Amino acid sequence: MSTTKMTVVRPGMLTTVQDWPGRVGYWKVGVPPSGPMDDLSFRLGNVALGNPEGAPGLESAMAGPALTFDADTYVCVTGADARVRIDGTDVPQWRPVLVPAGAVLDVGPTTGAGLRVYVTVQGRIEVEDYLGSAATFTLGKFGGHRGGTLAEGDVLEVAGGAGRDGIRSIPMEHRPVLTTTWDIAVTEGPHGAPEFFTRADMDTLYATRYEVHFNSDRTGVRLIGPQPEWAREDGGEAGLHPSNIHDNAYSVGALDFTGDTPILLGPDGPSLGGFVCPVTVVAAERWKLGQLKPGDTIRFVPVKAAHAAALGALGLERRASLPVVFSAGGDGDDGVIARRDGETAVTYRRSGDDNVLVEYGDMKLDLALRARAHALHQRIEAIAPKGLLDLTPGIRSLQVKVDPDVLPITTLMGLLDDVESDLPAASELVVPSRTVRMPLSWDDPSTREAIARYMHGVRSDAPWCPWNIEFIRRMNGLDSVADVFDTVFAADYMVLGLGDVYLGAPVATPLDPRHRLVTTKYNPARTWTPENAVGIGGAYLCIYGMEGPGGYQFVGRTTQVWNHRYSGETKSTGSGPASPGQFQPESPWLLRFFDRISWYPVEPEELMDLRADTAAGRGNGGVEITDGEFSLAEHDKFLAAEHESIEQFRTIQAAAFDAERAAWSAAGEFSKKEGSHAAA
Repeated sequence: MSTTKMTVVRPGMLTTVQDWPGRVGYWKVGVPPSGPMDDLSFRLGNVALGNPEGAPGLESAMAGPALTFDADTYVCVTGADARVRIDGTDVPQWRPVLVPAGAVLDVGPTTGAGLRVYVTVQGRIEVEDYLGSAATFTLGKFGGHRGGTLAEGDVLEVAGGAGRDGIRSIPMEHRPVLTTTWDIAVTEGPHGAPEFFTRADMDTLYATRYEVHFNSDRTGVRLIGPQPEWAREDGGEAGLHPSNIHDNAYSVGALDFTGDTPILLGPDGPSLGGFVCPVTVVAAERWKLGQLKPGDTIRFVPVKAAHAAALGALGLERRASLPVVFSAGGDGDDGVIARRDGETAVTYRRSGDDNVLVEYGDMKLDLALRARAHALHQRIEAIAPKGLLDLTPGIRSLQVKVDPDVLPITTLMGLLDDVESDLPAASELVVPSRTVRMPLSWDDPSTREAIARYMHGVRSDAPWCPWNIEFIRRMNGLDSVADVFDTVFAADYMVLGLGDVYLGAPVATPLDPRHRLVTTKYNPARTWTPENAVGIGGAYLCIYGMEGPGGYQFVGRTTQVWNHRYSGETKSTGSGPASPGQFQPESPWLLRFFDRISWYPVEPEELMDLRADTAAGRGNGGVEITDGEFSLAEHDKFLAAEHESIEQFRTIQAAAFDAERAAWSAAGEFSKKEGSHAAA
């Protein structure tokens, strides 16, 4: 097969290689799908060229690239309106054009409505797959071309192409309609009224035209709008703010309330988190997220899930031209598809038209509930029904993602009901459980820097600033910050989920309830968190897998939990893993479900050396792993034996928690608008 060299003359803005549907099947370990944010424009561009609709192409924001090819090449430019020229001569968008060898294809700034522009090339842009996809995840620094945005002088190879067979233009009626005032179809759930939001909150949500905030990107589109009243005072063990919940899986397109700030989660967004999501954009409308630009307004239109599925089934080339209001009116069930009574109650929540979030028991931290979710996970994974795309466990939940055209939600619900009837008792759970001993630089300088940035650029008056560890002490009724230190280093943290934010980041809780320090999450969230910072949010500890946003209260920093030396498909091209049993070729993440993390203290300088060794493939990075197992029955015996002491600790902790909440209420913390959260 012939190949053509494509040279980047000018990279444009944030230009990356993407493919569709992106990196599927790794949501449970915090790897987002990535792929084109406006998948509709991207896929139509490939269709116009006769390519498979998911073939790799280029995505830019605000301004496109200038490219040359060393052989005649057909391209198609789609997405937002932009001036497209070949050697200075204007050419149209939405239809294939031939770029002669040596000529310059120049895609200028976007004009009018829309934000992102796409350049698809006949044939296949040859970049190495990472975890099964060519899509670029810039925050994770993998996929696409060197894991990042294109730069001047980059050369990429294109296989095949330069033939007229199969090429065609996209008719006007099939092109996405771009605007500055958007109506976006959503389904109710997973977390609506009256459990989390008031009825008035939901009415306000549908009646409001939210404005797109300038601080938006591929991880999520931040919105400006009214603050909810909320249906509860706080999130209990999950955190002080009423938006806080025990961590569960997210859907792309979920409207995630991080505190009082609504964010539409994008294709580079987190897979797991502890915030409520009242509505979710339907799959066929998620392309619109890619064209939202600062200052645009959005109205959320509730639709019936069955109508949303029908909209998707209409086909790639027809759905963009249909008005959202054709099926206005939600399901009227508050996002709850069904409930099941029994020894362990089950709630089935809608998360878009392509996910069901299965929740167990009451809203509390209970390892028996995590055991139940694990049993369901294993059983569905073993059945592997056609149309199943992903299974992502949370603290007391399992999100089941499907292709509804292959596995309709009604069929999935029947399967889930059958499986639930046959699950073993949670008390029978015995699972492999490794002890993973890791270094921790307490109150690391990088976390102090992150707090300072937050105070300077996001919010200066937050109750957890200027020192998160002091805030943790106060919220838990401890006598000194030394007690916080002693508690963290005495604990064994069991990993209940991976991908809490990104890239194998664990959400873990101490096995001994006397070590469970409870905090709340930042409101609004940080815009920057150091890679491998360690924090506590609610009753959970997280190790951040990479740099990015975050909301947990910092206690320090550790070594890597994700190793870029492995693609998950091929063996490392470097010097190999740090040691057997840590990073493996098929899994670049360090930790596994039900691992038990313990800490030992190191100085910041020592941690930097250990991190450098891990990055270079030298030594074991200071991580020691010992095999073992965990029995829920044995754990229950421990809890019973220590019941009195545990209850004494919880009483002191609850009093401190209530005192902090009262202080927040007196200070007007719960009634502050977003504008007051900005730094002076």
